[in-house]
Amino acid sequence: MTFPAAPGAARQPGTARTREAAVLNRIDHVGIACHDLETAIARYESVFDVTVASREIHEDQGVREAMLRLGEGPGTSWIQLLEPTGPDTPVGKFLARRGPGIHHVGYRVANITAALAAIGARGVRLLDQRPRHGSMGASIAFLHPADLGGVLTELVQAALPFTGPA
Repeated sequence: MTFPAAPGAARQPGTARTREAAVLNRIDHVGIACHDLETAIARYESVFDVTVASREIHEDQGVREAMLRLGEGPGTSWIQLLEPTGPDTPVGKFLARRGPGIHHVGYRVANITAALAAIGARGVRLLDQRPRHGSMGASIAFLHPADLGGVLTELVQAALPFTGPA
């Protein structure tokens, strides 16, 4: 797998980046910090007619979450509602500083290990040096917001679909 040159890097005239070579495939989800998960779920369900597809508690990340599906099939995107498990967690600190709202943007990648290597080689600081467990069995890793215009960025490699017993 090859990745395109960093923005601003010299490229042969007339050559363009190909879709297959892009590090990011699409927006996977938008993470939204909230004080009360149940209230946020009720609001999103009543305003947007979406339903909760998954609920999880990630003790290691200090959050309770709900994933709300947008669309069907391979192009599905998500809204991830995040409630901190305590004030000293990353989302708890975010809420204290900024209040409720967009916490991060998650981008789908085909190979998270290769994406981390390519992005790190381009000078972006990696908050996670290697992937960790995320929502719905995905592998995730975060990138430093100071290197990406103030946006906390999450890379997401979806879990392989279950195909049944071998």
